[in-house]
Amino acid sequence: MECYANSDKRYAIILAGGDGNRLSSLTCKISGQQIPKQFCNLMGETAMLEQTCQRVSLSVRPKRIFVVLNRAHERFYAQLFDDTSAQNLVIQPCNRDTAPAILYSLLRLAQVDRSATVAVFPCDHYVSDDQRFMRHVDLAFAAVSSQPELAVLLGITPDGPETDYGWIEAGPTHGWIEAGPALGSDLRPVFAVSRFWEKPSFGFAGSLWRRGCLWNSSVIVAQLPALLDLIQTALPELFVAFGAIAPALGTGFEGQAVDVLYANLRARNFSRDVLTDHTSALAVLPVCGVEWSDLGDPHRVMSTLAQLGLQPAWKDKADVA
Repeated sequence: MECYANSDKRYAIILAGGDGNRLSSLTCKISGQQIPKQFCNLMGETAMLEQTCQRVSLSVRPKRIFVVLNRAHERFYAQLFDDTSAQNLVIQPCNRDTAPAILYSLLRLAQVDRSATVAVFPCDHYVSDDQRFMRHVDLAFAAVSSQPELAVLLGITPDGPETDYGWIEAGPTHGWIEAGPALGSDLRPVFAVSRFWEKPSFGFAGSLWRRGCLWNSSVIVAQLPALLDLIQTALPELFVAFGAIAPALGTGFEGQAVDVLYANLRARNFSRDVLTDHTSALAVLPVCGVEWSDLGDPHRVMSTLAQLGLQPAWKDKADVA
């Protein structure tokens, strides 16, 4: 059931412009062609991007969902978004990692509503319970409504010492959010972010697990001005570069301006280059009662399928241990 209460200022950005190189061997076996993972039916009868859009639409109205895409993938997304407003599709000329993708989409969103509150989602995750996961996103929206200077990350409660994920070490409690009947009537804590740990060794991952650290889902919720300020502080040169083409956004000159910009743009990762050294502006909300997996490589996909007991038709084609 969709939950659009207090959603007039609520928007979402789905990042779907990656090339999916680490998963290309598997997606090629599944589909018979080179296809980015977000357009591949890995975990069911629909593509991962479509599943993500459906999940996000439980809390954000579809007309308020922006999708970041790569022009080179048009043959894969054209039919999927044939009835979607062009305003909601942020088409990059090429992939320059997540920081430019997020900034470009935020500036496009600012043209629609500069006072928006926005949630940013990757498109390559498995989630066992979409409704429960999105109720946690609702809590994050509530948290930034009461503390507009914060950006709130969703941290997954881990089930073991995972070495392939990023981890978040939580600090002191930042505040409490009423969970409501969907997640129980108790209050849920929102914590400060102490620091990030990226893909630790097995031994250190065990230490992080025992200390109560969380997996970084890379889902982040914030008010639009707070996210723009965060990027401007962390990557001023990127902010200035996009600021130079801001007058062209929403006009017939946008495509040409963006092409020129991206041709000379360095790849920048949002988690590494923006969040890691700016934890004072961040908080983390633990996600409980949801199985979650980042489907970043073939072994992760096969492991998740095995855990779920799923046998998709393509599985016999995939020679993955």
